[in-house]
Amino acid sequence: MSKSIFYHAGCPVCVSAEQDILTLIGAENVEVVHLGEARNRIEEAEKAGVKSVPALLTPNGNVLH
Repeated sequence: MSKSIFYHAGCPVCVSAEQDILTLIGAENVEVVHLGEARNRIEEAEKAGVKSVPALLTPNGNVLH
């Protein structure tokens, strides 16, 4: 994995965090996944270690909640 993945649920806190992450890391370095719209990716997030959102999965596999 070369990009970070930012998982969120679309709430105001998540959207605000998304904007901060994109500003800090750069949109070209982050894939944003709205789990409310991409429900098929919930299992993927759980397998990666995401326990709550918002969460950032780093390229080396660490999950930051």
